[in-house]
Amino acid sequence: MNIQFDCELTPDQWETLKAVRAPVTATRPLNRAVVEKLVALGLASTESGLPAITPLGRQVLIRGSSRLLDVAA
Repeated sequence: MNIQFDCELTPDQWETLKAVRAPVTATRPLNRAVVEKLVALGLASTESGLPAITPLGRQVLIRGSSRLLDVAA
């Protein structure tokens, strides 16, 4: 399965996407509007009212991490 998904996420969206991959007990309060945008993009889901990263969100996070390193360098 080769999914091409290029999107320009804001810094808040990147931070929220990283935060929703953590266990619920380790997360801090998240910006609900940002979570809803990630859900609309298919990068996160809300199960039982709690945000969780989707497989697509994981792929974007992994692919985007190398791009973020290029920008920081």
